[in-house]
Formats: sequence, C-alpha cells, structure tokens
Amino acid sequence: MAQTENSISIAAPREVVWATTNNVRTWPELFTEYAAVEVIAEVGDTVRFRLEMHPDEQGQVWSWVSERTVDPATWTVSAHRVETGPFEHMHIRWAYTEADGVTTMVWKQDFHMKSGAPVDDDTMTARINANSGVQMRIIKERIERDHAAVSATPQ
Repeated sequence: MAQTENSISIAAPREVVWATTNNVRTWPELFTEYAAVEVIAEVGDTVRFRLEMHPDEQGQVWSWVSERTVDPATWTVSAHRVETGPFEHMHIRWAYTEADGVTTMVWKQDFHMKSGAPVDDDTMTARINANSGVQMRIIKERIERDHAAVSATPQ
C-alpha cells in the first residue's frame, strides 16, 4: 500500500477555503486537470460524481466515479474512487485547519495499484506528489486572488 500527504497554507478563512474546494461542480474551474464533472447523486453530506480529465499526450480522456463525504463538524472530507481504474483502491482524506486567518489544507491519499497496472505504487506516489503540489498552488492562487477581491470590495 502507498500513501501520500501534501499540504498548503492559503491566506483566506477556513470557511472560504472549505466552501470553494468542496463544491465539486466548480472543480473544472478550480483544478487545471479536470475538463468536466457530472454530479450523479447527493445524499446528505455525500456526493457521488464523475470526473473527466483533459486529454493526455496520446489524446486519451480519463474519467472515473468518486464519492466524497464532507464532515463540517471536524473540517474533514473522506473520499474514495468507486470506479477504481488501475487502482486496487484509492482513499482520500482532506483536512482543514486555521490559524490567524490562514488555512492549511492537507490531502492524504492511501492507494494500491492493481497488478498489471501501467505503473507501480512508487511511480504513482511520485506522480501524485508532483501533481498535488501543482494543483494546490493553483488552488491557493485562485482562492487568495478571489478572497482579496471580495475583501477589497466596499460593503
């Protein structure tokens, strides 16, 4: 089994970061890797959805179904892939903490690649760590920009 953990600090209140990053309908505007999202079902704090990525270098479009459950009381999110693709399993946990108006967002992923998958656990770990860093920096820039614009608007 493999595990990754990535984090970033965002100069915005936790409520803002939480609301922005947990609205899966807007993920194609928040993440650069996603081309489309389709919400399949929502029950309480759980949403099941299909993500579609932009075509890769070979023109292949990857998509899968995931399920996320938000827990506002603990500022955490638990998710897993329903359609696992090359993964034996993929479990994700997001956590949000705040200190002095700065929110730290942590992504932890536990996974294992299937036998015969195009990459092994070590290769996927490196890919996830590299991509998480890129996506987290983009999310940070977008949230901080939007939060600064809202904060600067006279009431």
